[in-house]
Amino acid sequence: MKKNNAYIKLIVLVLIILIMTTFLKFFPEEYLTLSYLKEKHTDLVTYYVNNKIMSISIYMITYILMAALSLPGAAVMTLAGASIFGFWIGLLAVSFASTIGATFAFMASRFIFKDFVEKKFDHTLSKINEGIQKDGIFYLLTLRLIPIFPFFVINLVMGLTSIRTATYYIVSQVGMLPGTAVFVNAGTQLGELTSTKGILSPSLIISFILLGIFPWIAKRLVSIIQTRIILSKYQKPKQFDYNLIVIGGGAAGLVSSYIAATVNAKVCLIEKEKMGGDCLNTGCVPSKAILKSAKVLSYTRNPEKFGIDRLQADVDFKKIMNRVHQVIKKIEPHDSIERYTGLGVDCIQGEAKIISPYEVSVNNTVISAKNIIVATGASPWIPPIQGIESIKYLTSNNLWDIQELPKRLVILGGGPIGCELAQAFARLGSCVTIVEMLEKIMIREDDDVSDLIKEHLAADNITILTNHTAKEICTNDGENILIATFNDKNISIPFDELLVAVGRKANTKGFGLEELGVELNKNGTIRVNEYLQTNIPTIYSAGDVAGPYQFTHTAAHQAWFASVNALFGIVKKYKANYSVIPWTTYTDPEVARVGINESEAHAQNIDYEVTTYGIDDLDRAIADSVDYGFVKVITQKGSDKILGVTIVSENAGNIISEFVLAMKYNLGLNKILSTIHIYPTFSEANKYAAGEWKKARKPERILNMLKQFHSVMRG
Repeated sequence: MKKNNAYIKLIVLVLIILIMTTFLKFFPEEYLTLSYLKEKHTDLVTYYVNNKIMSISIYMITYILMAALSLPGAAVMTLAGASIFGFWIGLLAVSFASTIGATFAFMASRFIFKDFVEKKFDHTLSKINEGIQKDGIFYLLTLRLIPIFPFFVINLVMGLTSIRTATYYIVSQVGMLPGTAVFVNAGTQLGELTSTKGILSPSLIISFILLGIFPWIAKRLVSIIQTRIILSKYQKPKQFDYNLIVIGGGAAGLVSSYIAATVNAKVCLIEKEKMGGDCLNTGCVPSKAILKSAKVLSYTRNPEKFGIDRLQADVDFKKIMNRVHQVIKKIEPHDSIERYTGLGVDCIQGEAKIISPYEVSVNNTVISAKNIIVATGASPWIPPIQGIESIKYLTSNNLWDIQELPKRLVILGGGPIGCELAQAFARLGSCVTIVEMLEKIMIREDDDVSDLIKEHLAADNITILTNHTAKEICTNDGENILIATFNDKNISIPFDELLVAVGRKANTKGFGLEELGVELNKNGTIRVNEYLQTNIPTIYSAGDVAGPYQFTHTAAHQAWFASVNALFGIVKKYKANYSVIPWTTYTDPEVARVGINESEAHAQNIDYEVTTYGIDDLDRAIADSVDYGFVKVITQKGSDKILGVTIVSENAGNIISEFVLAMKYNLGLNKILSTIHIYPTFSEANKYAAGEWKKARKPERILNMLKQFHSVMRG
């Protein structure tokens, strides 16, 4: 059966090729030019006047064949039809012929080209299928109204989807009609030219202006129609209490509110717990505070490398934790209700619930706004491990409440959070074990990065168990034990405290998103478009709850786009740009990243080159006795264009800023090499990395010629 089907496909394909060959033979390329159309215009009009039905029939059959076979010349054919038949007959002929031809191409693709097109247009196909699943008919209508992709691509790709043929025809007929009308109108103006003086006639100029602005008009029209359809079942308030309501007082919510207040919008910020969110209270700030204490203590462990015979320190864990909370309190005023109230933000302490696209209920009061931003952040994800509910486990949320240093600390997860806290607690005196189910820690980094960090963690007496999957937690004689599987064997790991650091999940439940039908991604984050807008047009989202990155600085970056688009989207919208997103893991040494690394470049089949500079060669690193690590730069092959950088070093998070700026503004390694860097600093590593790139590409022929030149000059 499959063989017979294949033979039929082959026969049809051969037949199509024969038709294409015949068509191109009898319709040479010069037939489909404006100059030829003008030259033959009088003869064509005369023939049409004497043979109307025959002329229209020949024209439509030709157009259908061209559209069905995806041959070039549709634009000239449209202009020709309008200039010969006039606007109305031309519009009908072009509209039906183009749609019938498109449908034939659609059917041929569905029957013959499925495998080929899936391979050839895989990226485009995934976008189309996503749109079909999300909006179905409306998505196809948008593609027809706004030619995001060439029509022949749409015909071929849509044939691979599940959309019905009749539906495809009807939607295509309706969707292409406005654009066809604009083109036909331009064609009628071409047909009326009697001399070259008429080329710049007002009517022709207007026609081509319409051609230029139609996609923007159509895009705006589609947006308005889609918004009205979605919001039609909700009662819109006659007057709004606010321009913007922001739910969540973390990084994304604070920045969104700040921007709105800065442009004199009336904004309300609702936070149910502590202002500042996770970053201030349970994340970035407390973790960096404890890391600093642990680093200071680490100097006492090997003072001889600094020329000091002995350093002694007494560790009082309670004092260290008190310092952590003092740091939080010192930063608190930056994110406080008092500060934001002073900026003009109405701050409400309470639990918000979105009850409509315009309304939020908080503290038994309903408030309204033109737009809402959801910035509710994320929480630690707890894996379904048998028995975990029987113990009081730690997460980044409650870790900062403990007052006694755990003697035996097991950390689930070898990602950035797990590695940072493992090193901190190990240096403070805990016996730390990292349990990671994958083959290496810091899985997103290259192997050389992961290996170097593993080496330094091991030097702090941290036990690292990769390829170990946490299975069960049990108690034996009052002792907590984690059972993990390794090579199909059970491994028992006793502990006093268990820290879960395997990832974070977006906070999307319990405040009205489910009732409104706000769509989520597979990973649980809120699905937003490039403008940070959800499928409910008045609701935007930013920060960890939206993803794709869960960093404080990314949340602030998104907040700008979300707030500006929510407030001014009726005039102008801005697409969020994630092309240059840096981040740092604050282990010792630090790992800083921007752009792609070597593993990602290889996975994406990018033609790249790698340049590495060893920090062990850097004078400042040697002086500080931290001469380990490297700067690794990924560049486009044959160019100094920077695609990504990884730095493993002391102060890596600060060093990488120069590369972030360079990538943002498309500055290559040659620019960095020609920039003066202060000596002796860690930032010189960037210049030396650029020097390594240049050294590998030195012009040998020119240097040999210069050698001969200098030899001659010496006499």
